[in-house]
Amino acid sequence: MPTDSAKGPSGTLPTRAHLPAHSLRHDVPTPPVLDIVIPVHNEEKDLPPSVHRLRDHLARTFPYRFRITIADNASTDSTPRVGAGLAAQVPDVRYVRLEEKGRGRALRAVWSASDAPVLAYMDVDLSTDLNALLPLVAPLISGHSDLAIGSRLARSSRVVRGGKREFVSRAYNLVLRGSLHARFSDAQCGFKALRADVAGELLPLVEDTGWFFDTEMLVLAERAGLRIHEVPVDWVDDPDSSVHIVRTAAEDLKGVWRVGRALAVGALPLDRLVRPFGDDPRDRALKGVPRTLPRQLVGFCVVGVLSTVFYLLLYSGFRTFTGSQAANALALLVSAVANTAANRRLTFGVRGRARAVRHQAQGLVVFAIGLALTSGSLAALDAAADDASHGTELAVLVVANLAATVLRFLLLRAWVFPDRRTEPTPAGTEPAPSPTYTYEARNSR
Repeated sequence: MPTDSAKGPSGTLPTRAHLPAHSLRHDVPTPPVLDIVIPVHNEEKDLPPSVHRLRDHLARTFPYRFRITIADNASTDSTPRVGAGLAAQVPDVRYVRLEEKGRGRALRAVWSASDAPVLAYMDVDLSTDLNALLPLVAPLISGHSDLAIGSRLARSSRVVRGGKREFVSRAYNLVLRGSLHARFSDAQCGFKALRADVAGELLPLVEDTGWFFDTEMLVLAERAGLRIHEVPVDWVDDPDSSVHIVRTAAEDLKGVWRVGRALAVGALPLDRLVRPFGDDPRDRALKGVPRTLPRQLVGFCVVGVLSTVFYLLLYSGFRTFTGSQAANALALLVSAVANTAANRRLTFGVRGRARAVRHQAQGLVVFAIGLALTSGSLAALDAAADDASHGTELAVLVVANLAATVLRFLLLRAWVFPDRRTEPTPAGTEPAPSPTYTYEARNSR
């Protein structure tokens, strides 16, 4: 079974919609609506009771066609024999063998080849109460959400586990919030689902093949503006879990560093996860209601304050070994590159590397205008006072930068990062192709 996406990237996701009603019927010979994967490695004892329990629960409570897939990733005990036996004896169960170890690798392989429109997985110990399964996948079937996760850290969740695991789980999620700005509450709960159209575009971007697979998938989906639904769960810790906490934590931290670096440099083509124009109600043009200006102003102000502080620190450092004009030029040049990159991503929501060089070149033109304003202010100060204090220089530069800020925003908005979004198309016509780079204002959910 291939480990890459069998569907492959197609450019953008289709419009999210409720699954067709005919695909939900039991009496029609169609592929299952839900494919639940149970990744296992040396689980010969826990596998049979878990599969029977899950299958019985689905048969009693789940209103749609389903399939349970046992994904055996390189087990060395009798798990292959047990899994194959279950697939032969139990309806709606199949067994898949992978010769390489790794939970993420197993999930990628099975999900990529699955014919079900909704894909899910759960740990073999079934620590999560199965009554949360239908609430987990219902938003995906209805078209409301793109991914869904069980959360042990939600307010209404009821969890029984030791203090050590509780501490590690909460500390890890704090790390994700602080380093990758993640907003989902529980990255590692073994109870997740996603739509197959999302998986076809998202899985090729996920590099990890082990325990960090979940986190990386969620971070990329969230950064691309996909909607993640969270379900509070009842969860009881498995005291016989084979997960090595320290080793897993170390691998997760390496993954956090790798993904954070890739996001910082724009190395991930997240634009392929964009929904088409019109899928988001914020795409609708409402008369008299500004669409992106308020958010852009807030982002620009935040970036501007940070850039000004950065610029003043650079100026003070350069001023210790050079004149005021040279220090101003160097500080402005360095801060201008950082300012353009920050505004590109945070203010105007441009992702990926497309036109990045052009944007920086245009940003340098804006920088030249700022340089002319601030240099002119310094020249006027020198002409007015031969021996102005360092504090006076900084005050003049702050005023000059404030004057240049308004012009900078107008140039960035109208020239460097113009709104290239496609206008809504009349009913019955095909929408225009998506641009090569997209704006967070319409895709962030």
